[in-house]
Amino acid sequence: MDPVIIVGAGPVGLVLSLALAAQGVPSVLLDEDPGKDETRPARTVVLREDTAALVERLGCKTLADEGLRWAGWRSMRRRQLVRRLPLGEGAPGDDPAAAPVHVPQHALVRGLRDAVAAQELVRTARLSRIDTLEQDPAGVTVHTREPGSTWWRGSYLVGCDGARSTVRKLLDIRFPGRTAVERHAVAALRTELPWPDEAVLHRLPPWRTGGAEVTARPLPDGVWRLDWLLPPRGELVTPDVLVARVRDTLAGWCGETPPYELLDTGVYTLHHRLARRWRVKRAFLAGDAAHLLGALGTQGLDEGLRDAENLAWKLALAWHHGASDLLLDSYQAERRAAVASRLRAADQSLPILRGGGGLRTLVPGSARGHDSLLSDAHLGCGPLGAPPSYSHSPLAPPRAEAHTTVGTAPGAPVADVRVTAPDGTPVRLRERLGQGQLLVVLVAPGTGVWDRRHWMRAGVMPRLVEAVDAMPVKGELLVAESYPGASAHTVLLVRPDGHLVESFGGVRPAELLAAAEAARGGAARTSERSDQTADIN
Repeated sequence: MDPVIIVGAGPVGLVLSLALAAQGVPSVLLDEDPGKDETRPARTVVLREDTAALVERLGCKTLADEGLRWAGWRSMRRRQLVRRLPLGEGAPGDDPAAAPVHVPQHALVRGLRDAVAAQELVRTARLSRIDTLEQDPAGVTVHTREPGSTWWRGSYLVGCDGARSTVRKLLDIRFPGRTAVERHAVAALRTELPWPDEAVLHRLPPWRTGGAEVTARPLPDGVWRLDWLLPPRGELVTPDVLVARVRDTLAGWCGETPPYELLDTGVYTLHHRLARRWRVKRAFLAGDAAHLLGALGTQGLDEGLRDAENLAWKLALAWHHGASDLLLDSYQAERRAAVASRLRAADQSLPILRGGGGLRTLVPGSARGHDSLLSDAHLGCGPLGAPPSYSHSPLAPPRAEAHTTVGTAPGAPVADVRVTAPDGTPVRLRERLGQGQLLVVLVAPGTGVWDRRHWMRAGVMPRLVEAVDAMPVKGELLVAESYPGASAHTVLLVRPDGHLVESFGGVRPAELLAAAEAARGGAARTSERSDQTADIN
């Protein structure tokens, strides 16, 4: 079978190619650029816990070498500290808040390219810009223009070619939305601030050039990225103006301007857009080709990487075994709805968080609530930042009589608990994701003290092993000592991208089989479908 064609070798395209390779699917990366990534210290990305784990699982070593996990978060307003939240393993409590990872984008791309170079199932074609796209019931054909003019044949095609996507234009897909939602001035510099390894959100800073908001996010080696929110229009930011902002901000935080080394500067504008369709026959859109967001601390790359993870296991199933239209359509149904919800939340919050006066000044405690909402967006929590739940997915099975409630709702990402793998090795549940198989997790307290050779033949295990072997999609049986909200002998069915399909009270082979069948979209069909897919409003 022909490989999957991926147009665009940015972070989303690279992650998609690696995710497909991890599931035994070859791909061709058509890279328009010559492969020389520009080094821009001020162009950085923040990855949440789930997307950082995805990148590391795919073999990218950049996050450990050149990224920084924040030790804490500070929210300030005028001269007051509003909130301080310790992050990561050192934070107090049984369920500490996860620490996002901050990394330069050029370093992330380099690490992903290194992982791709070591992967035999991925072929990269440099200087390959497509100008023709044709589809038929068996595959996709594209043509790339000079200097590498040639034809390429693929089983499927995914456009990961950015905001000005050629694939989207060739598929005649509209890309409506809002222009210039926010403007920011940004600087990367090396200095010492009073909060080592902690990110800072400062609203209404009291110095003259502070503006409405400034954030400081740490990187390794004493480097910081500073962002100043600018008025939507006007205000030309010259180098002198930006240096004045740097000096005033550092002085405002440190009492006087400390020594600093300015590494990079820039001004960027954020747009909010959402493609009308994400699938046309065998062609799909992902990342910035499908959506643009980023206001109020939301992270567009996070959503792009979730696109890749969601699509990869569905294309892998289609490539190996064939897939129903329901399974392939579920990519748009799940991901477009999730991003649309994020955009709606941001658009509804913008007038409140960025507007002046009005009703919000009359609501007691509203300023603290607004600061918490912004902080949650930066930290990956709440309506502006939390990982999506696919509770209304077309792949969701009917509620079974054997359903039992656990700490994760059906459709939501599962907790990353410690489990025992088939070979007896203790691992994290997240490490078993992305291998093209459903995961079946039995919650069995006390099994950790027994040799696996004994408990695999004891109690409910033989019956559960037989049920897993009978599933219509390959499954892996894991055992956990505990899971949030789950009692003994609870069985969880988890998708390859880590979202919960269903949870059962005990071993229920018939219900497990039905849920697995629903998760794969029913029996595979190879019939041709129409040009149009249903639009999700």
